[in-house]
Amino acid sequence: MSTDRTATFKEEQRFHQPWLWILITVSSILLIGIFGYGMYKQLLLGEPWGTNPMSDRLLLILGPIYILLGVALYVLFRTTRLITEVRSDGLYVRFIPFHFSFKRFRFDEIEEYNIMTYRPIRDFGGWGIRIGPSGWAYNVSGNKGIYFIFRTGKKLMIGSQKPEEFARALDSMIG
Repeated sequence: MSTDRTATFKEEQRFHQPWLWILITVSSILLIGIFGYGMYKQLLLGEPWGTNPMSDRLLLILGPIYILLGVALYVLFRTTRLITEVRSDGLYVRFIPFHFSFKRFRFDEIEEYNIMTYRPIRDFGGWGIRIGPSGWAYNVSGNKGIYFIFRTGKKLMIGSQKPEEFARALDSMIG
Protein backbone atom coordinates (compact mmCIF):
# COMPACT_ATOMS: atom_id res chain seq x y z
CA MET A 1 0.00 0.00 0.00
CA SER A 2 1.25 3.47 -0.82
CA THR A 3 2.31 5.73 2.00
CA ASP A 4 0.76 8.74 0.23
CA ARG A 5 -1.78 10.13 2.68
CA THR A 6 -2.70 13.19 0.61
CA ALA A 7 -6.42 13.27 -0.09
CA THR A 8 -7.71 15.00 -3.21
CA PHE A 9 -11.16 14.87 -1.60
CA LYS A 10 -12.03 14.65 2.06
CA GLU A 11 -15.47 14.88 3.64
CA GLU A 12 -16.48 14.40 7.25
CA GLN A 13 -20.18 14.09 8.01
CA ARG A 14 -22.18 13.79 11.20
CA PHE A 15 -25.82 13.20 12.02
CA HIS A 16 -27.57 16.59 11.73
CA GLN A 17 -31.25 15.68 11.46
CA PRO A 18 -33.22 17.71 14.06
CA TRP A 19 -35.85 14.98 14.50
CA LEU A 20 -33.10 12.45 15.27
CA TRP A 21 -31.47 14.70 17.88
CA ILE A 22 -34.83 15.36 19.52
CA LEU A 23 -35.51 11.60 19.66
CA ILE A 24 -32.04 10.75 21.02
CA THR A 25 -32.00 13.58 23.55
CA VAL A 26 -35.51 12.86 24.84
CA SER A 27 -34.80 9.11 25.03
CA SER A 28 -31.54 9.67 26.90
CA ILE A 29 -33.08 12.15 29.34
CA LEU A 30 -36.02 9.81 29.99
CA LEU A 31 -33.78 6.80 30.67
CA ILE A 32 -31.52 8.80 32.97
CA GLY A 33 -34.36 10.69 34.65
CA ILE A 34 -36.76 7.80 35.23
CA PHE A 35 -34.19 5.42 36.65
CA GLY A 36 -32.36 8.16 38.54
CA TYR A 37 -35.62 9.21 40.17
CA GLY A 38 -36.57 5.58 40.91
CA MET A 39 -33.23 4.89 42.57
CA TYR A 40 -33.44 8.12 44.58
CA LYS A 41 -36.99 7.45 45.72
CA GLN A 42 -36.62 3.77 46.61
CA LEU A 43 -32.99 3.50 47.72
CA LEU A 44 -32.45 6.87 49.42
CA LEU A 45 -35.92 7.82 50.64
CA GLY A 46 -37.01 4.24 51.33
CA GLU A 47 -40.33 4.66 49.49
CA PRO A 48 -41.39 1.98 46.99
CA TRP A 49 -41.04 3.14 43.38
CA GLY A 50 -44.26 2.27 41.54
CA THR A 51 -47.20 0.04 42.41
CA ASN A 52 -45.22 -3.18 41.94
CA PRO A 53 -41.64 -2.15 42.81
CA MET A 54 -38.63 -4.27 42.00
CA SER A 55 -36.33 -5.32 44.79
CA ASP A 56 -33.63 -2.92 45.95
CA ARG A 57 -30.98 -5.37 44.72
CA LEU A 58 -32.49 -5.52 41.21
CA LEU A 59 -32.87 -1.74 41.13
CA LEU A 60 -29.20 -1.38 42.14
CA ILE A 61 -28.28 -3.55 39.15
CA LEU A 62 -30.72 -2.30 36.51
CA GLY A 63 -30.80 1.40 37.48
CA PRO A 64 -27.13 2.12 36.67
CA ILE A 65 -27.32 -0.04 33.52
CA TYR A 66 -30.23 2.01 32.13
CA ILE A 67 -28.63 5.30 33.19
CA LEU A 68 -25.39 4.30 31.43
CA LEU A 69 -27.42 3.20 28.41
CA GLY A 70 -28.98 6.68 28.23
CA VAL A 71 -25.56 8.33 28.42
CA ALA A 72 -24.02 5.86 25.94
CA LEU A 73 -26.80 6.41 23.39
CA TYR A 74 -26.22 10.15 23.41
CA VAL A 75 -22.41 9.85 23.32
CA LEU A 76 -22.58 7.29 20.50
CA PHE A 77 -24.53 9.62 18.23
CA ARG A 78 -22.40 12.64 19.24
CA THR A 79 -19.17 10.86 18.27
CA THR A 80 -20.38 9.03 15.15
CA ARG A 81 -19.04 10.41 11.91
CA LEU A 82 -18.45 9.27 8.36
CA ILE A 83 -15.11 10.19 6.81
CA THR A 84 -14.61 9.73 3.08
CA GLU A 85 -11.31 10.36 1.31
CA VAL A 86 -10.14 9.98 -2.26
CA ARG A 87 -6.38 9.42 -2.27
CA SER A 88 -3.95 8.52 -5.02
CA ASP A 89 -4.07 4.83 -4.09
CA GLY A 90 -7.80 4.38 -3.54
CA LEU A 91 -11.06 5.36 -1.93
CA TYR A 92 -10.99 5.37 1.87
CA VAL A 93 -14.02 5.23 4.13
CA ARG A 94 -14.21 5.21 7.90
CA PHE A 95 -17.42 5.15 9.93
CA ILE A 96 -16.34 6.11 13.44
CA PRO A 97 -16.76 4.43 15.98
CA PHE A 98 -17.61 1.26 14.02
CA HIS A 99 -14.47 1.11 11.89
CA PHE A 100 -11.21 1.20 13.82
CA SER A 101 -9.31 2.21 10.69
CA PHE A 102 -10.09 3.27 7.15
CA LYS A 103 -11.52 0.72 4.72
CA ARG A 104 -9.70 1.03 1.43
CA PHE A 105 -11.23 0.31 -1.96
CA ARG A 106 -8.63 0.21 -4.72
CA PHE A 107 -9.55 2.03 -7.90
CA ASP A 108 -8.99 -1.09 -10.02
CA GLU A 109 -11.76 -2.82 -7.99
CA ILE A 110 -14.33 -0.23 -9.07
CA GLU A 111 -16.22 -1.05 -12.25
CA GLU A 112 -18.43 2.04 -12.28
CA TYR A 113 -19.73 4.84 -10.09
CA ASN A 114 -22.42 7.47 -10.41
CA ILE A 115 -23.95 10.26 -8.40
CA MET A 116 -27.14 8.93 -6.87
CA THR A 117 -30.22 10.45 -5.30
CA TYR A 118 -31.68 7.87 -2.97
CA ARG A 119 -34.39 7.38 -0.37
CA PRO A 120 -32.53 6.41 2.81
CA ILE A 121 -35.32 4.44 4.47
CA ARG A 122 -36.78 2.82 1.38
CA ASP A 123 -33.53 2.01 -0.43
CA PHE A 124 -31.29 1.10 2.51
CA GLY A 125 -33.45 0.91 5.65
CA GLY A 126 -32.26 4.21 7.12
CA TRP A 127 -28.95 5.85 7.96
CA GLY A 128 -25.70 4.37 9.25
CA ILE A 129 -24.02 1.27 7.89
CA ARG A 130 -26.91 -0.39 6.13
CA ILE A 131 -27.74 -3.08 3.62
CA GLY A 132 -30.81 -2.95 1.44
CA PRO A 133 -32.11 -4.04 -1.93
CA SER A 134 -29.62 -1.69 -3.60
CA GLY A 135 -26.57 -3.02 -1.72
CA TRP A 136 -24.54 -1.61 1.15
CA ALA A 137 -24.70 2.01 2.25
CA TYR A 138 -22.66 4.28 4.49
CA ASN A 139 -24.66 7.42 5.13
CA VAL A 140 -25.46 9.85 7.94
CA SER A 141 -27.71 12.48 6.41
CA GLY A 142 -29.20 13.72 3.19
CA ASN A 143 -30.24 11.78 0.12
CA LYS A 144 -27.30 12.09 -2.26
CA GLY A 145 -24.13 10.10 -2.65
CA ILE A 146 -21.95 8.07 -4.98
CA TYR A 147 -23.14 4.60 -5.94
CA PHE A 148 -20.33 2.14 -6.69
CA ILE A 149 -20.47 -1.16 -8.50
CA PHE A 150 -17.34 -3.24 -7.99
CA ARG A 151 -15.88 -5.85 -10.32
CA THR A 152 -16.91 -8.52 -7.78
CA GLY A 153 -20.56 -7.46 -8.14
CA LYS A 154 -20.64 -5.78 -4.72
CA LYS A 155 -22.63 -2.54 -4.62
CA LEU A 156 -21.94 0.31 -2.23
CA MET A 157 -23.48 3.75 -1.81
CA ILE A 158 -21.50 6.36 0.13
CA GLY A 159 -23.59 9.33 1.18
CA SER A 160 -22.17 12.77 0.52
CA GLN A 161 -23.14 16.38 1.02
CA LYS A 162 -20.77 17.18 -1.89
CA PRO A 163 -21.41 14.43 -4.46
CA GLU A 164 -20.24 16.48 -7.47
CA GLU A 165 -16.91 17.29 -5.81
CA PHE A 166 -16.57 13.65 -4.72
CA ALA A 167 -17.22 12.44 -8.30
CA ARG A 168 -14.70 14.95 -9.75
CA ALA A 169 -12.03 13.66 -7.36
CA LEU A 170 -12.78 10.09 -8.42
CA ASP A 171 -12.68 11.13 -12.10
CA SER A 172 -9.27 12.73 -11.61
CA MET A 173 -7.85 9.56 -10.03
CA ILE A 174 -9.56 6.88 -12.09
CA GLY A 175 -9.62 8.75 -15.40
